Amino acid sequence: MVGLARGLDLRRAGTALLDLLLPPRCLKCGAEIGGGGALCAPCWHGIAFLQPPCCARCGLPFEVELGADAVCGACARDTPIYARARAAMRYDEASRSLVLAFKHGDKLQLAPALGLFMRRAGAELLGTCDVVVPVPLHWTRLFARRYNQAAVLAHALAAGGGPPVEADLLQRRRRTPSQGRSGRAERRRNVRGAFALKSGRSVAGRRVLLVDDVLTTGATVTACARVLLDSGASAVDVLTLTRTVRADP
Repeated sequence: MVGLARGLDLRRAGTALLDLLLPPRCLKCGAEIGGGGALCAPCWHGIAFLQPPCCARCGLPFEVELGADAVCGACARDTPIYARARAAMRYDEASRSLVLAFKHGDKLQLAPALGLFMRRAGAELLGTCDVVVPVPLHWTRLFARRYNQAAVLAHALAAGGGPPVEADLLQRRRRTPSQGRSGRAERRRNVRGAFALKSGRSVAGRRVLLVDDVLTTGATVTACARVLLDSGASAVDVLTLTRTVRADP
């Protein structure tokens, strides 16, 4: 016990010295912050973290509590093939800079904090899945970008313990056009038949947690979920870092 206490004291002293030499900075604005927080107070309050009450299916936030099994109008009209989807934060002006810095700016140091945000938002999903699978990039995009942001997020989730990550279970068979300015119907056409289970792999009887950075119309995760379910997965849940939020008619 004495040795353990001394080890903890040395670790605290080392952390304090490192904070003195390299003060912790907000991951969003770069301002110095106290302690080990990832965001400064103004940036933290500017981020719209998503939490219940929400649609039991797609995770769309509700303004009032409607019951644990309540679904939004969109899910009532067209039930998603995935079982549940959740996201850590709203994709808007406040969160966009974080997402773009991580996705296109090589800011991989953001991954541990983003993974923690996602673990909090998806705790129920993580507790019931058998395997975590990131949405894959086409090899040409992976070669150009050097990393798959969805796979990095999946491994950040796994760093906190939980189900294993199988980053190469799904593959993107063709390079799809950028979805940024596409409408819902066009997004669905773009990704139709774009994904496949890698040869020799199996998801039979397993509950899969599909991970991506942004959920917009759900076209990409729906295409991936369809492949997984057709391959024998018992169910597919979806966990993303951010999601767009539109008013439910």
